[in-house]
Amino acid sequence: MANLFDYRRAFSRNIGWVTEQEQQKIRTSRVAVAGLGGVGGAHALTLARLGVGSFHIADFDDFEVHNFNRQVGASMKTLGRPKAEVLAEMVQDINPEAEVKVFARGVQAENVSDFLDGVDVYVDGIDFFAIEARRRLFKESYERGIHALTAAPLGMGAALLYFKPGGVSFEDYFKVEGRSEQEQYARFIAGLSPAMLQRHYIVVPEAVDFASRKGPSTMMACDFCAGLMGTSVLKVLLGRGNLRAAPWAMQFDAYSQKLRFTWRPGGNSNPLQQLMLRFIRPILRGSFE
Repeated sequence: MANLFDYRRAFSRNIGWVTEQEQQKIRTSRVAVAGLGGVGGAHALTLARLGVGSFHIADFDDFEVHNFNRQVGASMKTLGRPKAEVLAEMVQDINPEAEVKVFARGVQAENVSDFLDGVDVYVDGIDFFAIEARRRLFKESYERGIHALTAAPLGMGAALLYFKPGGVSFEDYFKVEGRSEQEQYARFIAGLSPAMLQRHYIVVPEAVDFASRKGPSTMMACDFCAGLMGTSVLKVLLGRGNLRAAPWAMQFDAYSQKLRFTWRPGGNSNPLQQLMLRFIRPILRGSFE
């Protein structure tokens, strides 16, 4: 079937929103996606359909039944299979010419350099609780001058943070270094979602269980994340339009039909963020008890 593939025809319907020259720029770009579950898998497929030509993808996990509600690679046919292997196949089913380098053990200290080597944009999709791995990836991206973005699925919407080269770094914004595990979670939540648009409509609060490292999720949120991420990556790769970088954050919530942009100079040191942390900490303590 690969001999039936033609890149120009496959992505011809992008033309109009991008030029032919811009589509070729996308074709020659390399994007790294770490974490291929809820948001990461959706990011990879969205970028594959955009026509991105080269990927580094990483995940150490296998698909399980509880992934079915939100992970694009999860199905009866893929149960028990490695997520990275499945998503590599899905990307190349869309674009057989795509170069896909798989990091089947995830991203660790010893391979983070290889994972980001030659990459234009880093796309964060790793598990919420993997803060140390996330810090490592954002730190390495910042030091290499790589654009780095994360999109968080929150309720039935999404939040976006963009860390541009030379701007505010992940640590500058979240300020988690040297903090306890619970405090790191609190600071990550506060930084991801300063507007907290999703908190008003959760109907089973006890489903958020930090001690067991699990919480509620929706496919709608993952789809919104992928749309925001795909658009943001396009703007970065093509140098088109404004993309607000940290300490700006954006959150859209479809359920409440609200869009918020927040600006938090100093990140989690900002007085408004300190108030947010006072609200979040007791909730986390209750979850861990």
